[in-house]
Amino acid sequence: MALDTKVVFAKPASHDCDLLAVLVPQGAVGEKISDAHFGDLDRALSGLLKRCAEEEEFAGKEGQSLSLHTHEKIGPARLVALGLGKPDNADRLLETLRSAASRAVKAARSAGARSLAITWPHTGSDPAAEVQALAEGATLGAYVFDRYKQEKKPLKLASIRLLAREERSARRGGGSNARGSLAAAADLGRRIGDATCLARDLVNEPAGRITPKELAAVARTVAREQGLKIEVLGRTQIERLKMALFLGVAQGSAEEPQLVRLSYVPQGKAAARMKGVALVGKAITFDSGGLSIKTAQGMENMKTDMAGAAAIIAAMSLVAQTKPPFPVDGYFGACENLPSGTAYKPGDVLIGRNGTSVEVLNTDAEGRLVLGDVLAWACEREPAAVIDLATLTGAILVALGPWMMGLFSNDDALAAELLTAADAAGEPIWRMPLPRDMEELIKSPIADLKNTGGRNGGSINAALFLQHFVGKVPWAHLDIAGPASIDKERGYNARGGTGAGVRLLAAFIRRRGSAASPRASKAR
Repeated sequence: MALDTKVVFAKPASHDCDLLAVLVPQGAVGEKISDAHFGDLDRALSGLLKRCAEEEEFAGKEGQSLSLHTHEKIGPARLVALGLGKPDNADRLLETLRSAASRAVKAARSAGARSLAITWPHTGSDPAAEVQALAEGATLGAYVFDRYKQEKKPLKLASIRLLAREERSARRGGGSNARGSLAAAADLGRRIGDATCLARDLVNEPAGRITPKELAAVARTVAREQGLKIEVLGRTQIERLKMALFLGVAQGSAEEPQLVRLSYVPQGKAAARMKGVALVGKAITFDSGGLSIKTAQGMENMKTDMAGAAAIIAAMSLVAQTKPPFPVDGYFGACENLPSGTAYKPGDVLIGRNGTSVEVLNTDAEGRLVLGDVLAWACEREPAAVIDLATLTGAILVALGPWMMGLFSNDDALAAELLTAADAAGEPIWRMPLPRDMEELIKSPIADLKNTGGRNGGSINAALFLQHFVGKVPWAHLDIAGPASIDKERGYNARGGTGAGVRLLAAFIRRRGSAASPRASKAR
């Protein structure tokens, strides 16, 4: 159930709620109090807040917290001060606000609060971005995956109010326009958070439940609810499309493969004719490694190998809600990679949709095969850009660690757009190289390519392989094998699926949409 998250213009000390979270920057509390909200609350509590801060050495450092009952001296029944630390730039400020809002919701859960209010320093230059970040963080922090637990701890929290300053909004444009902008920002932040949680749910579900057909069924539900067009193709239709790479991976499983295209078409003939954006996700609903079978431990988390497709489904639901001025298509080819008497074998040669022949040396390098065929199909519409998300290689974790995506691209402008969007969304990515010399590692003596180039440069080899299926279309590949799921809670991400890529794609589409709008064109 979505949290009721709204912006209200009220003074924290007089706002009636079960819990008030005061976000305090480092250095704002000491002999002198420089944070206006903290100072107002301290005066209303006759100096109690400052005394407690001194006793518990609360200085606003990131991760610090201070909690107390207000004994009905002010509107909130309880108060929690949360340290923000020292944000060193605007984008870092937004990420800090997301994390703090998540902590506020967790404090509300612990306190059994039904209503939570959040007040923050309002020091940035973009109030709407701050509100959006707070709404995102609150929604993400409330997430729990407990569907299969007998004992559940339901969240009692029903409402979140973000306390904005009337005078600040007036300075930024004033009146109803400013109020409307902040209200829209809170709504957008909640929607982005909800979509991210949808992707988390899909990744966290067991592979026995999220089969290829079930993943396609979720896409159908999203399409129906959000007014998107959808095509779902089965094995026979995939054969007609000559996707032998995709079908080779799928042939070891009794589960039928599913090829899905979700489409958003903007209103108006001119907009519908614009070159759009294609989003492609890896959708291996369970990866055993095939005949090149993984170890038992290596298979434990392989239900998450469809995290790219989960992000695409969630991102397309947001596209339908935010309505960019250009078409957007979301694609995924869903199947299982299992060993059996019908499984594809090391040494097989498969021919993809675009005619590229591939010698299979390792059946555990299967994601690039499926993606190759789906990317080729997506590029036949000649989109302005194609972006794929995939839990593609363990090598990217070795290169970048567990929390960062690897970005590979054949287009500098597209890569720059994604890097900017990632900073704003709080999803870190690092651009990796695509050196031509390394093409030698994926050349086959009997086919055009082989599906693995060895251990060295594994994530680069995989990206170079994918590049053969996009032609001249501006393309970016995001290897999300690290951040797609985590083994313990970290900030606003609960253990398990994180919904990696959803917020990044939302920021990318929104920013590209703003640049493509008629108003933006006139301004240029």
